[in-house]
Amino acid sequence: MIGGRGSLVRMAVLALLWGSGFLWIKLALNHGLTPVQITVVRAALGSAVLVCLARSAGQRLPRDFGTWRRLVVAAFFCNALPFFLFGIGEQTVGSGVAGVLNATTPLWSLLVGLAIGTEHGLRPVRLGGLLLGFAGTLLIFAPWHAAGFVSRGSFALLGAAASYAIAFAYMARRLTGKGTAPIALSAAQLMAATGLSVLTLPVDGFAPVHADAKALIAVVILGIFSTGLTFYLNYRLIADDGATSAATVGYLLPVVSVALGAIVLSEPLSLRVIAGMAVVLVGVGMTRARPGPPSAVEAPAAAASRTQ
Repeated sequence: MIGGRGSLVRMAVLALLWGSGFLWIKLALNHGLTPVQITVVRAALGSAVLVCLARSAGQRLPRDFGTWRRLVVAAFFCNALPFFLFGIGEQTVGSGVAGVLNATTPLWSLLVGLAIGTEHGLRPVRLGGLLLGFAGTLLIFAPWHAAGFVSRGSFALLGAAASYAIAFAYMARRLTGKGTAPIALSAAQLMAATGLSVLTLPVDGFAPVHADAKALIAVVILGIFSTGLTFYLNYRLIADDGATSAATVGYLLPVVSVALGAIVLSEPLSLRVIAGMAVVLVGVGMTRARPGPPSAVEAPAAAASRTQ
């Protein structure tokens, strides 16, 4: 059960910071930055925040080569690739819809678990949730409708959600319980993501920068608050209020992204998208039906905005 007023406030703040990430990406794109440029700046600022927080907490970055090698793989699937794909996706898809499609991450996580054998005995409720969740996604896409969202951007967003799922499965096996302090580990992961993203600058990162003040403010907020600070707040929420509270935040993210997209960017808010979002969230809830509460490892997977 979720705690008192303090817990609810922490959840609300975390949901707002995470859910607003899609808005900041859209603003940065609309005002002159490319997907690669956004990815590099976001990862760099996020890692800088976490390095400072880790040092203030007395946590040291990992020093062994094996951990860094695993962090590079995690950083690719959990940060560098999805950050870039969100930039690609939001070039043609609204920030609200991007947030809703990001909420499909637990569905992909279940599929990945079935593929690698970590999920056994798929019960009817969870199978129904999986089918329902992707039915909601199809409702949002509406390929039968002229105003549907089937595009390269839509598939890029789904690719980002699937990338998160792969990352969570890998991290649960290779990085969880390795003895490194969590904030320092997150800082190191984002440092690795920064390095990987820098390698992609020749793609479009060296394009002439025509960004205005809005783009710069948006990407700074995205990196500092919606990336770096949210890693820390999610860790604190799990430590203080338990994994269930952290997992619950994941259900609030698409609501925040849709609301901000409609209010700030005047994005169209159709009944079809709202219905699709509701169906996706119900499906996600059904796939997470377990005899006990979700573990601390599962919580970040449900709150997929850790990387969004």
